[in-house]
Amino acid sequence: MIESLQSFISSLPPMMQWIGVLLIAAIPFVESYFGSAVGVIGGLNPAVAISVAVVGNIVSMLIFVLSAHGVRAKATAGKAPKELTPRRAKLRNAFDKYGVAGVSLAGQAILPSQITSAAMVSFGAPKNAVILWQVISIIIWGTAFGILASLGVALIG
Repeated sequence: MIESLQSFISSLPPMMQWIGVLLIAAIPFVESYFGSAVGVIGGLNPAVAISVAVVGNIVSMLIFVLSAHGVRAKATAGKAPKELTPRRAKLRNAFDKYGVAGVSLAGQAILPSQITSAAMVSFGAPKNAVILWQVISIIIWGTAFGILASLGVALIG
């Protein structure tokens, strides 16, 4: 299977390989960690696979954060906050307990960075702090999974 994926990816023009990994990493629940692993398993240089996956995930996350920030600003203008659903209440409790940094770094194990970041902004977290910590988290997770995929490919190959 790995050889088939590698031969398929390597048969594509280099730019298409990069774009494919970038688009894969922009998908919630795939993120930089699976995007970088797919790129490495597909035969891309690990540094390239990780970098492109991280960029795709960051662009996607920024779209979610900036959209949530805009929606929140319009929706809360002069209104009292409404009651949270049980799922959002759980995320809010984690946010209150661990802050932006903790939820950003650990949150990707539970929910995609796009959903986590949008939820934090909707709770009133500073947009720039959310972006900073999500970028750090995306880089860490993408790098870790890219390295693990590289080690796995080296063991198999």
